[in-house]
Amino acid sequence: MKIAHSVRNRFLAAALFAAVLATAPVRAHAVSKEMIELQTQVQQLLDMVQRLQSTFDTRLGVLQNLAQQTADQAKVTSAAVADLQQKLNAQNEGVGAKVDTVSGQVQSLNDSVDELKSRVAKLNKSVEDLQTQLQNIQSQPQPGAAPNNGAMPSGPGAQPSGPGAVGTIPGPQALTAQTPPLQDTYQSGLRDFNAGRYELAAGEFQDVLHYYPLDDLAGSAQFYIGEIDYQQKKYDDAIGAYNAVLEGFSGNPKAPAAQLHKGLALIAENKKDAGIRELRLLIQRHPRTPEAASARTKLNGMGVHIVAK
Repeated sequence: MKIAHSVRNRFLAAALFAAVLATAPVRAHAVSKEMIELQTQVQQLLDMVQRLQSTFDTRLGVLQNLAQQTADQAKVTSAAVADLQQKLNAQNEGVGAKVDTVSGQVQSLNDSVDELKSRVAKLNKSVEDLQTQLQNIQSQPQPGAAPNNGAMPSGPGAQPSGPGAVGTIPGPQALTAQTPPLQDTYQSGLRDFNAGRYELAAGEFQDVLHYYPLDDLAGSAQFYIGEIDYQQKKYDDAIGAYNAVLEGFSGNPKAPAAQLHKGLALIAENKKDAGIRELRLLIQRHPRTPEAASARTKLNGMGVHIVAK
């Protein structure tokens, strides 16, 4: 704008100078052909200045109009960009919420599948135990024929058939008497474990697994068997016990701890990659548990990057 004003002022100055020359008084005797030509040229110059001034004003108006339109369009564009940014932010928040929801649903589905696998494994084990008991019963020698009065049979190879005879099948009361109580056996094993009597505790936890394979405490007993091996630095045996918890009792409250200690046992055996995978899997499956927090601390201490979920 300053340049435009400067050019305009120069045009006006030239026009004024030409007008002064045209109106300057001259003597009659000085009028000549050259003077007339000069006045004609001055008039032409004034006309040119006027045309230039008119063209300049027109173009300046056009430029000002274009500048105003550009400013208006810039405002509209800025408003549109701001609105679009708000929409994008809202969409990102919605997508993030949906991703979190889907992640939670997938996690729930994984937990349900693990629980179903655990139940199927328990049923399979129960069927196997029943089949084993049935085979044992069928393989036992049958008592020989005996008189109704309970007399001892005679003859070579005869078997006694009295109430206390060898080879008789024990009744339900005898089997019940041989089965240890669940809670007492488990609590006794827990006390012995805490007291460091690992061999005794292992036997008691094995009794829980043997007599009550479908009870929830069986998964906890399996976990403590792994803990006994872990405390004694029998890492291979401990990993096997933890796998039994994760595969057969995935819904057990001890499952996160079993997976944490499995990862630590793998790292202790210099199986670093496998241990890291196990700890990451723990964080993915049980992200809000204390065991997941311990896994994050361990991975951070090892300089391992944890992908945020």
